[in-house]
Order: sequence, then C-alpha cells, then structure tokens
Amino acid sequence: MSEPVTIVVRRKVKPGREKVYEAWLERLTRGAAEQFKGYLGAEFHRPGPDGTYRSVFRFDSLENLDFFERSDFRREMLAEGADLFAADADWERMTGLEFWFDPPPGTKVPQPSPHRMALVLIAVVFCLVLILNLALGPFMAGWPLALRVLATVTIQVGLMTYVIMPRLTPLIARFIYPSSKTL
Repeated sequence: MSEPVTIVVRRKVKPGREKVYEAWLERLTRGAAEQFKGYLGAEFHRPGPDGTYRSVFRFDSLENLDFFERSDFRREMLAEGADLFAADADWERMTGLEFWFDPPPGTKVPQPSPHRMALVLIAVVFCLVLILNLALGPFMAGWPLALRVLATVTIQVGLMTYVIMPRLTPLIARFIYPSSKTL
C-alpha cells in the first residue's frame, strides 16, 4: 500500500497575467478532482515579494499521481497555460512529513532532516494535544471516546495546518534544513 504524496509547485507568472493564471489553476484542479482517482485536494498561495505562486497538490498514492502526471489532461492544461508562465515551474515531490515545512528562501538542498522534522512535530503535537485535552476535557467529559478523539484531532489538524505550522516553519527553517545553503 502506497502512502499519500504531496507535490509542491512554485511558478512565476508573467506580470499582468495573474488573474488569468488563477482561473487556469482553478480549471486544472477542478479537472483533477473530477477526472482522477486518488486526488485528495490542493491549496494555493498567492505570490509574496518574489512573485512566485505556490501550489500544493495531494494524491493518495504515487501510482495515482503518476497517472495524473502522464495524462493527456495535464499535458493539454500545461500547453494551454504556457503563455502565462514567466519561467519553468519548480516541482517538489514529497511522500513523508516534509510537506509541513518550507525551506528558507533560496534553499538548494530540497530534503529537510527527517529526524529534526519528527522532533519538531512531536513537540508541536504533544503541546497541542496536552493543551486541547486540558482545555476541552471538562466540556467533553461525557462524550464517547471516539467522538472526543475525533473532535480533538479535527481541531489539532486545523490548528497545525492553518495557524501553527505556517507561522512556526519560517522561524525554525534553519533547524529543519541544517546543511542547506541559501542564495
């Protein structure tokens, strides 16, 4: 059984073509969701000061991702969008925990330290689970165990994905990428 795979795509768009690119990206993801088995979703980040869009795509297995990557649909969409791109995209394929972490700007070594990622995630998950259990425990005392766990995990994953990790990773990037060199 294959584990989920995440693709991070960083792409610069020609100036003035941003809205057209975003509409193209929406069509690409809608088509992927409708046509491809194993598509788990995507998230998008508008460009920062460097003008690079960042898109994160997830598939349930490497096999399903490979099928999408070799598809006529993807090939046609890339051809359609070619005049929107200022440069070739930078693609990173990740199958472990590294999708939680962004490297420092200009990083040339794409693989973060798995031991340090695990250490950070253990610390974050431990603290978050402890805080959530202390804070929510009295309110969920009479709930069935499975419902308590589901509520806690849902809140924890939401906080990690949208609040904690996006703010923490820039602060600890040098710890996660100890031997990386930046431009």
